[in-house]
Amino acid sequence: MYKKRCVAMLAVLPCLASAEHLALDPIHVIAEKEQHHADLKHLNAAGDSAKLISQELGINLFSGGGVSSIPVMQGLSADRVRIKVDGMDLISSCANNMNPPLSFIDPAAVGKIESITGISPVRAGGDHIAGVIQVESTPPNFAIGDTTKLSTRVNSFYKSNNDARGVNLQTTFATESFSARYTGSYVEANNMVAGGNFKPAGKAAIDQGYLAADEIGSTAYQSENHKLGFAYQHDNQLIDFTVGVQSIPQQGFVNQRMDMTDNNSRQLSLKNIGRYDWGKLTLNVYHEALRHQMNFGDDKQFLYGAGLNVPGMPMDTKSRTLGLLVKADIDVNAHDRFTLGSEIQRYRLDDYWPAASPNSMIMWPNTFLNIHDGKRNRNALFAEYEHQWHDQLTGLAGIRYEQVKSSVDEVQGYNVAQYGAAATAFNNSDRSKTDGNWNATLQMIMLPDAQTQYAFGYAMKTRSPNLYERYTWASGLSGVPLINHATTMAMNMNNWFGDGNGYVGNQNLKPETAHTISFTGDWHDDAQTQWQIKVVPYITYVHDYIDAVACAEIGKACPIRYLSPANQTQTDGFSNLSLDNQSARIYGLDAVGSYLLASGTNWGSFNINGRLNYTRGKNTSTGDDLNNIMPLNTTLTLEQKVGAWQNAIQFKIVDAKDKVQEVRNEIATSGFSLMNLYASYHWKAARIDFAIENVFDRYYDNPLGGVYLGQGQTMHQAIPYGLAVPGMGRSINVGVTFNL
Repeated sequence: MYKKRCVAMLAVLPCLASAEHLALDPIHVIAEKEQHHADLKHLNAAGDSAKLISQELGINLFSGGGVSSIPVMQGLSADRVRIKVDGMDLISSCANNMNPPLSFIDPAAVGKIESITGISPVRAGGDHIAGVIQVESTPPNFAIGDTTKLSTRVNSFYKSNNDARGVNLQTTFATESFSARYTGSYVEANNMVAGGNFKPAGKAAIDQGYLAADEIGSTAYQSENHKLGFAYQHDNQLIDFTVGVQSIPQQGFVNQRMDMTDNNSRQLSLKNIGRYDWGKLTLNVYHEALRHQMNFGDDKQFLYGAGLNVPGMPMDTKSRTLGLLVKADIDVNAHDRFTLGSEIQRYRLDDYWPAASPNSMIMWPNTFLNIHDGKRNRNALFAEYEHQWHDQLTGLAGIRYEQVKSSVDEVQGYNVAQYGAAATAFNNSDRSKTDGNWNATLQMIMLPDAQTQYAFGYAMKTRSPNLYERYTWASGLSGVPLINHATTMAMNMNNWFGDGNGYVGNQNLKPETAHTISFTGDWHDDAQTQWQIKVVPYITYVHDYIDAVACAEIGKACPIRYLSPANQTQTDGFSNLSLDNQSARIYGLDAVGSYLLASGTNWGSFNINGRLNYTRGKNTSTGDDLNNIMPLNTTLTLEQKVGAWQNAIQFKIVDAKDKVQEVRNEIATSGFSLMNLYASYHWKAARIDFAIENVFDRYYDNPLGGVYLGQGQTMHQAIPYGLAVPGMGRSINVGVTFNL
C-alpha cells in the first residue's frame, strides 16, 4: 500500500483529513494541478463557477453569459478542455455554446475544483486536447459514533454594478453511516455598466427599451439551482446518489445574435467507492436531460419583417447524456500503482428551429432541423502505471484508446425554395463517422531537495469534432453563385465563437491531435510558507487543428454578407465561414510567485503574490494567428492578515491584443490596468466580505469578450461591425455568510 501521506509533486496542495469522512487512499499528484476551495471566491463569482479559477495557473476566461464563462486553458477552450462535474462528462447542447459544463453547477455548491493544465493523466478523461477541470460538490459528511449531525450554511451577496444579488443555502443531516444534504441557490442580475460611454444612448432596438451609452446590452441573467444528495457508508464502501435540477429562465449573451430564453437541466448521479486490500474501485453512472431555448431578449429586436409582424426566431434544443465510468486503482506495493478503467458515454441531440410566422417568407412553414437525431457515442479504455523509485523520483506512463461514433438523420429547412438544395445534398451524403483516437501521457517528477521540484512531461491528446462542427449544413452548393439573405441568417444562428460570423459545418472533419511538451520548475523554502517561484513553459503542436476557413476552400458556396437584400453594394464586415483541418502551434509561459514580507507584526502578516501568463498561437498552415488568444497579462496582489481581518489590494495589467485572426475579422483590443480591493472579517460562525472591483472605473475592452452584439437588429446585416465587448466598470460588492 502507498504510504499514508499527501504528496505534492508539482503544486503545494493541502493535506485534508477528517474523521467525519470515509478514509480513502491518498492521491499522488503527478500533473500540473491546482486545487481550489470555493469559499473565498463566491462573492466575485456571482453565479458563474468558471470565475472560481479565473486567476489560476494557465487559465483565462472567454466571456459568455452571466453564468456561462468558458475556461481557456493555455490557448485552448470549449470542447478542447475536458470538464467533469461530479464525475459527469457534460456537453454543451447549443449552437451558440450557451450552456458549457461549468454553468451546470452554482459556485455555492462547489466543494473543490482541480485544474490540470497541459499534461493530464489519461485517467482524468479523453476526447480533449488541452487539460482537465474536475469539479466536485461539497462531499457528504457523517457524524461520529451514535450521534447525529445537523449543519446549515447560508450566504447572500450583492454587486452594485449590475445589481447582481443572490442567496444560497447548504444543509446536511447525518448519522455515522447516513448523510442527506441539500444545496440551493438563486441569482439574478441586470445589465452590466462599462467604465465609460462606448456607443450612443437610445433605444436598444426599434421595439425595445432604452439603453444608456455605458450600458452593456444583453448581460442580464437569472439562474436557479437545486441539488439533493444521499450518501451511505459502511466498512469499506461509500455510496453517493445525487439529484440536480437547474432552471435559467433568461440569460443575455452580449457576443451572440440570440439570447437564452430558457434552460432546464435534470441530472442524476450514482457513485460507489470501495476500498480493498488491493486498492480502490470506483463506479460512477450518470444521466442528464436538457431542454434549451433561444430567442431575442429584452435588448435585441424581436419583431422582424417589413411590417414588424414576424415575432422572434425561436430555437430549441433537446439532449440526453448517459455515462458510465469504472476505474480500479491497484496498489501493487509501496512503490507501484496500476490504474485501469473504462468509460462509456451516449449522447443524443436534437437542435430544431420552429417556424416563426406565416408572415415570414424565409422562416415558414416547416421546422428547420439543424441537428436531427444527432448521436455521439464514446467508448474508452485506459491504463496507467505509476512508479516511485524513491522519495525524490516518480514517473507515470498512461495510454488511452477511445472510439467515437457520430451520426445524424436527414434534415430539412424552413422551406424548399430557400433551403431545399442544401438539405438534399446533405441528406444524400454519408452522415456517419467512426474515429479511433489514441491518447498517451509520459511524466517524470523529481524532488532533488526540500526546496526544489522539477517535472517534465509529454502528452498526445485526440479530440473528435462535435456534432455542430460536423453536421450543421445550411450553405450554398459548390459552383452555384449565391447571394441569399436566408442562408446568412441560418449561418448566423450557428456560431459558438462569439465573433458575429456565420458558420456551416464540415462532414469531412478529422479528429485533431495535440502533442504537448511541458516543463515545470518549482522553487520554495523548506517549509513552503515563506516564498515560492513556479514557472511552466510549454509548447503544443496540433495536427488537423479545426479552424475557420473560407467556404470555397472546402467546396461550399456561402452568401456574400450584404447589408440587406435591398442594399447589395455594402457588406456588413462579418464573414460566412466553414471549418477545416489545418495545423497549429501554441506555446507560452505560465508563472506564479509569492513572498512573505512580514509576519507577527502589530499590523499582522503581509504577503505578495503574482501571476504571469503569456500565450502565442499560430495557424502554421495559413500563417494566420489563432483566435481568442489572451495577450500577455499579469496580476499582483498584496495580502494582509491581522486578527479576524483578511485584506488585499490587487493590480491586473493586460497588454494590447494586436495579434488577431484575419479570417474571422477578429477585433484588436488596447492594453489596460485595473485595481481591485478586497476585505473579509471572520467570526466563529459568520463571515462578511467586501470588494471594490475596477476601483477607478476604467473603461477597457475585454480581450476575450468577442464582438458586441448586445442590442439592435442582430439577425440582419445592419448590426455594426468592429465594436469589442467592454469589461465591467466599478462595482462595490458585499457578501454575508452564516454557519449554523
